[in-house]
Amino acid sequence: MKTVLTVKIDRALKKQAQTFAEEVGLPLSTVVAGSLKESIEKKEIRFSAPYQMSVKLERHLAKVEKDLKTGKNISPAFSDPQEAIRYLRSQ
Repeated sequence: MKTVLTVKIDRALKKQAQTFAEEVGLPLSTVVAGSLKESIEKKEIRFSAPYQMSVKLERHLAKVEKDLKTGKNISPAFSDPQEAIRYLRSQ
């Protein structure tokens, strides 16, 4: 027997959820029910946030991007291992 569940959520969130459900071809009620079933079965609730790089990693990547643009610290492509070895020995 199915029953009605009333939940108060932000209008924008509801609209996003409806859009997502439409995109995957399911009614929103099926998406919500599936999420609840999974949480109950696994006895866990998962929330995730977008990954944020550390300041140190951001600085390092900025340096790498600068090196790429200026051609610094970049080795050429090699057609065979011997060519790579010759390059390394010449450095």
